[in-house]
Amino acid sequence: MIDFLFDYATLRILWWGLLGFLLIAFAATDGFDMGVGALLPFVARTDGERRVAINTVGAVWEGNQVWFILGGGSIFAAWPALYALSFSGFYLAMFLVLAALILRPVSFKYRSKKPDPAWRTRWDWALFVGSAVPALIFGVAVGNVLQGVPFHFTQDLRPIYEGNLFGLLNPLALYCGLVSLSMLVMHGAAWLAFKAEGSVAERARQVGQTAAIQAAALFAGGGILVKLGLLGGYRVTSQIAWDGPSNPLGKTVEADSGAWLANFNAHPVLWLVPALGVIAPLLAALGFRARHEGLTFLLSKLGVVTIIATVGIAMFPILLPSSTNPGHSLAVFDASSSRATLRNMLLATALFMPLILGYTAWVYRVLRGKVSEEGISTGKTAY
Repeated sequence: MIDFLFDYATLRILWWGLLGFLLIAFAATDGFDMGVGALLPFVARTDGERRVAINTVGAVWEGNQVWFILGGGSIFAAWPALYALSFSGFYLAMFLVLAALILRPVSFKYRSKKPDPAWRTRWDWALFVGSAVPALIFGVAVGNVLQGVPFHFTQDLRPIYEGNLFGLLNPLALYCGLVSLSMLVMHGAAWLAFKAEGSVAERARQVGQTAAIQAAALFAGGGILVKLGLLGGYRVTSQIAWDGPSNPLGKTVEADSGAWLANFNAHPVLWLVPALGVIAPLLAALGFRARHEGLTFLLSKLGVVTIIATVGIAMFPILLPSSTNPGHSLAVFDASSSRATLRNMLLATALFMPLILGYTAWVYRVLRGKVSEEGISTGKTAY
């Protein structure tokens, strides 16, 4: 059994799954933080209400960002070619995301340093920008990946990226950005309804119901775009050597408008994943209406998980398709680190991941309960 886990092909598939898990964990946890920030100007009207909204995530947002760091680190260590291309090719988009993610903690920390209403209002809008921009840009990035990214390799495997920021902001990618934004707004609203009291929770229910319906409709619309071939599609046509060397030049790939549906058609049980990506948000909308707070949050989280998982399943085994030279696309079986690196990282993950999960569960358990204006007015550590 141990020898099987350390097989090169198995290690590559395991790390593809672990990468998906880390990205989903980031969206499911820090996603509701970003959703709360994006909703702040619309669900909270007084300073007390804004403090309630902020303090629903105030105790957990820093811990939630660990998943983002782990995801980036795993790409760097397990998929170095993917890291090099995505972080350099999407450099300006990544810069916008990182600038926004830096603005977010600064807003948390500085907002309540002065009682001046104008000072606090400026930081509230900064928190909104720092939350809404990443939620949008992450979806835009996924939209570009689905369509294919303009890059190729030289014979010595030096990557050449031929795109620009304005090329990334194309209509189809922006549509995927709206899917991401509405999904995380739904998730943030579900968290506020679950954790906040009073008017903040009530407004969050109203906004969340609309956002959940929008998320389901936009995601279903994205499926139609895939069916029509507007969101790309790439298929590996050569024989796959799962235990072969990491060289993206040793295969053939062709653009195929139906390729992103091939895995679902080959294994019909997988259609359950995108189906839940539509059904779960719609059920969450009903949950908002019925005021089933805990169930609504779980349904919202299920929607986030299945929407993101749909993309990973659709693209497997391709990680990053090339629109200019499809044969140079990065795939699970030819873009990974060495067998020894994947093996050693897997052992480290098996040791530390349970600790991270256990600590995270403990934190959420200790910090359970509603947030109210009365509670934060008497609390010495509240934002």
